[in-house]
Amino acid sequence: MADGGALDAAVQRGQVSIPSDGPRAERPEAVSTEALNRMGKQASDGPRAERPEAVSTEALNRMGKQASDGPRAERPEAVSTEALNRMGKQASDGPRAERPEAVSTEALNRMGHHNDPVADLAARLPHRFSRPELLRHALTHRSAADPKNRMLDSNERLEFIGDRVLALVMAEWLAERFPREREGDLGKRLAVLVARESLAKVAIRLDLAEALRIPAAEDRAGVRHRASVLADALEALLGALYLDGGLEPARALIRREWSALLEASDRPPVSAKTRLQEWTLGRGLGLPEYVQVSTTGPSHSPVFVVRVLAAGQDADGTGESKRAAEQAAAANLLARLGA
Repeated sequence: MADGGALDAAVQRGQVSIPSDGPRAERPEAVSTEALNRMGKQASDGPRAERPEAVSTEALNRMGKQASDGPRAERPEAVSTEALNRMGKQASDGPRAERPEAVSTEALNRMGHHNDPVADLAARLPHRFSRPELLRHALTHRSAADPKNRMLDSNERLEFIGDRVLALVMAEWLAERFPREREGDLGKRLAVLVARESLAKVAIRLDLAEALRIPAAEDRAGVRHRASVLADALEALLGALYLDGGLEPARALIRREWSALLEASDRPPVSAKTRLQEWTLGRGLGLPEYVQVSTTGPSHSPVFVVRVLAAGQDADGTGESKRAAEQAAAANLLARLGA
């Protein structure tokens, strides 16, 4: 019989194997863990709970799989979060609350999933600003302006310019579109198209509210979505377009966004105040009288209440401007009079 050293050498060379002469629990492990790793298998020599992990986590990562050697709660995470990020997936190895975020915000931004309302608004405009600061200026509500700078960084000066730009472009367009209407009828159309209510509708379609710079306190009070704030910001945007690119980009936006409003009626529209005045004058009852009842709210976002008296009756109206409140009061009185 070969001595012990020779036998060991023969076993290592694979020439001699050791027989199994007892129950499974006492059987020695003939094939090494290292050899099984090379074969891509797992050594198993006992119940599952006692089974060693023969294939390393590093090897499984290379295979793109996850090592599992026990219940889910005890399972190690074989594939790193870094590797999953490269794969565009999220590592999940437990309840949702414990799941790490595999894809970073930076990565999502690179993929185009960003949350920048100003950039989104800029992308919807028919003009690319060479001076982007003009766009940011147009979107700065006076409540977010610097009082030390006399509020000059608010959008009010641009609103002043945009109001005139809108009136000019709209007057030009109306004269072109309705060549047989007299000046008075064109004026009625113009008044409706540049009214605060019309501007607010356009601003809502552009999702302008989300891009406005407004302090948190005013935002919670609903200032961002007030019709007056939206209308002023839209005029400021038109002013910024004019200063950055001239009349053409402003004209392009106006003709695109006001087209449906301009074509809404074949006949010139008549405001509630005009209709009430025509009704009272036609009956020899004189002109309606408007009285401001109250003004509430902060200076940058007031609420007006106006009362109109005509034909021995009265009605109140509320609005974000005195003019809007007068129109509401006139409409309410017309309804009461059945006119």
